Amino acid sequence: MARHFAKEKPNYGDAAAAEQGQQAANVYDNEEDGYAQTQNSYSAGAEGTTIREGYKPLADSDHVVTNGANQNLKTRKHKGEKQEKTYKHPALQVLSIILLIAGIVLIALAGYLFWQQHERYQQQEEVNEQLAVYESGNESDAPVIDWAGLEAINSDVVGWIKIPGTVIDYPVYQGATNDTYLRHTATGEYSLGGQVFMDYQNQEPGMLDQQTLIYGHHLLDGSMFKAVSDMVDQATFDSHPTVWYVDENNTYYELEPLLVYKTVASDGNVRQLNFDTTDAFRQYLADLLDKASASRQDALSIIGHTDHVLTLITCNYDHGLTNPNRTILICVPKSEAQDS
Repeated sequence: MARHFAKEKPNYGDAAAAEQGQQAANVYDNEEDGYAQTQNSYSAGAEGTTIREGYKPLADSDHVVTNGANQNLKTRKHKGEKQEKTYKHPALQVLSIILLIAGIVLIALAGYLFWQQHERYQQQEEVNEQLAVYESGNESDAPVIDWAGLEAINSDVVGWIKIPGTVIDYPVYQGATNDTYLRHTATGEYSLGGQVFMDYQNQEPGMLDQQTLIYGHHLLDGSMFKAVSDMVDQATFDSHPTVWYVDENNTYYELEPLLVYKTVASDGNVRQLNFDTTDAFRQYLADLLDKASASRQDALSIIGHTDHVLTLITCNYDHGLTNPNRTILICVPKSEAQDS
């Protein structure tokens, strides 16, 4: 309990006396037990008193301390903040490590996939180079084929396809199904690009049905049938007026592009090989002309004299690599085109 002394504070009249009086008042106040300081009730302008310059009543002060309790509270608060920061720091550190590891894993995975893709393209290039030795002749001329050499590797070979001015210059195989050479080479090894192949339901060696279908992959390095996909551009289409197909009997077919169009992978109309009548076949071609991306200017007139077509099929990636559709190039024998 605080002790109370009934001491009377003296009254001072001038400035010096007021200062002495203030000191006396402070002594008086400090005789309390320190739990609370007495506020000074002097006010500026009161008769007989003078306020010292810089004086601030304790009521307005930011430094009132009660038995050190406030200071202890602040100290505990600061310690709590430090403890909280110390608690969060390891969690952030762990998160940073996890993100770093995830980044390294993703980079390593991307590097592996790139290497794997490169190796597969390299393998495909080697396969194509090994088979290319069985074809001779100038780039713009009809291919000259060593059939005995090709058949010694694989007897499923039925022909050779060539489009001068492009990389398309490949043997054509026909398997028991359309999956046989989709991802396998002529020697039976797995390959990204497989082999160019004829539809298994076509009569070998080709050009005997009203429509002969030949398939080839669209590889991103520009090989196989990528050039077919490029022909949706009219200028590119016009720059390749000749297509050669040579069958295993060494029969030569000189053809020219008639039209190119795009369709979805599930389009069942693509694999129509023969029709009930010639008129039905020609109507089929006329319907395709309506949705062509590029074509000959006289395509409709040529269709009126067409009895056979060679159709080259590949993927297009207009909707992404994981959802490929089809680009289809229809070629007609020049002998039939000239009759128009």
